[in-house]
Amino acid sequence: MSTETQVAAHYGRTRLIEAIDAALVKAGKDPQKLSPEDLAPVDEFHIRGRAATAELGAHLNLRAGDKLLDVGSGLGGPSRQLAVTYGCDVTGIDLTGEYCAVANELARRLGLAGRVRYRQGSALAMPFGDAAFDAAMTQHVAMNIADKAGLYREVRRVLRAGGRFGIYDLLQGEGGTVHFPVPWARDASTSFLATPEEMRLFLHGAGFEITSWIDSSEIGREWFRAVSARIAEKGQPVLGFHLLMGEDFAEMARNQMRNLMEDRVRPTEIVCVAI
Repeated sequence: MSTETQVAAHYGRTRLIEAIDAALVKAGKDPQKLSPEDLAPVDEFHIRGRAATAELGAHLNLRAGDKLLDVGSGLGGPSRQLAVTYGCDVTGIDLTGEYCAVANELARRLGLAGRVRYRQGSALAMPFGDAAFDAAMTQHVAMNIADKAGLYREVRRVLRAGGRFGIYDLLQGEGGTVHFPVPWARDASTSFLATPEEMRLFLHGAGFEITSWIDSSEIGREWFRAVSARIAEKGQPVLGFHLLMGEDFAEMARNQMRNLMEDRVRPTEIVCVAI
């Protein structure tokens, strides 16, 4: 089984939209009358959620009408947020077919079907023409991709010269190897963290100039502490990432927090320009 097949299987589940709808109803929401904020607990699947997406969007200097590519788009929450905030036109690509189907359905319900669309495919061989996009983004995705040099070359190919590329991913920290399972992998066979030094080499080699680099480890730790305190006080929320990952998620979340606290992973935002 290829790594991409394993990764798609890790994230894939059936009847996901039904599970989300049931949780929305239990939370007092009408699944057919939603706002982006209603979905944020489940469709912003990365450390710090919507706040991290908002920061990345601001640092990308997005403008109305920009063609934005979301690589590893998941359920589409981040790209829908940016489409609403900036008026850009979004295309998402993701390995997991179920995620793409749900993302398109949620976009329809939010009235965004004409401005965002999601399709299944590999980030290493994207079905888009050269220089097709003004900007690109990826959040908590490259940890599952071994060929990072190939990934960033492919992103550069589909970006126009001067296009902006925003990355919010987990890098390897100095605290040692990762404790598994974690949200992106149940074991080391599909986990490929790059060190900060390697990331700089990959991006420069692919034809990018790095304009911003923010290690958000400490604010990520604060976020985890706040989430843990809220769960301890009020219990697990009805709508959350456990809907995506199943029964293993509690252990994954504990390991994710431990990895962050022990500097085994470093959430990092990087903004580049295609040269």
